[in-house]
Order: sequence, then structure tokens, then C-alpha cells
Amino acid sequence: MSMTITESRDGGIKKIKAAWTSANTGLVSGTTSRFYSGRLIAAITVPDSNANLQPTDNYDITVSDKDSIDVCLGALANRDTANTEFVAEASLGAVVGSKLTMAIANAGDSKKATLYLLIK
Repeated sequence: MSMTITESRDGGIKKIKAAWTSANTGLVSGTTSRFYSGRLIAAITVPDSNANLQPTDNYDITVSDKDSIDVCLGALANRDTANTEFVAEASLGAVVGSKLTMAIANAGDSKKATLYLLIK
């Protein structure tokens, strides 16, 4: 349905915030407007606070570069329906000179959550 992407930089850290609402198919995607290079140092998923709008349990997220490589290395599969989850740098990859496309699947109809990515 929709994804609103906010991109910011503070010091040496780049932050991407992708707030999304899924379509009736449980899918939604969006692409950054900026190009990124660096190591992903954190990925955080935050389901909506309204239980009726929280994604279906074990929904999936991929974050792909221009070569369709999931730079999160599959670490954002099977996200929780109700709890904020954090993935640390050791489980994430890197990006080189690419916009990033976030794709959500299996989220359910009109469900909401937010993905945060930190890149250094």
C-alpha cells in the first residue's frame, strides 16, 4: 500500500526510517532516494502499537541493493508481530554505491510497522 522513507545523516551515521502499511496481499516496498555505501550496523523493526494493525507473525523483510542482493543477509526474516526486534552488525552485510529497496512480505492486510536501518 504505502511506504514513507525518511533519510538522515548525523556525524558518520546514516539512518533510514521506513514506515509502512501493507496492501491486502501483505506486500509493500519502497526505495531510498539516496545512494548508500557502508556497513549496516543495526536494523530495528517496530510493529504498530495498535494490536489490530500489527503485522502477521513471522512477516519478512529484505533490503536489496542495485544487484538485488539482500544486504541484511536474511536476518530480517520472521519478524515478530508485537515486539520490537534488533539485529546487530555481526548479522548484517554492507552496501556499496546503491539505493536500497525495502520489501515486506507476509505482513497481512493493511498492517503497519517501521523499519530502521543504521549504516556507517
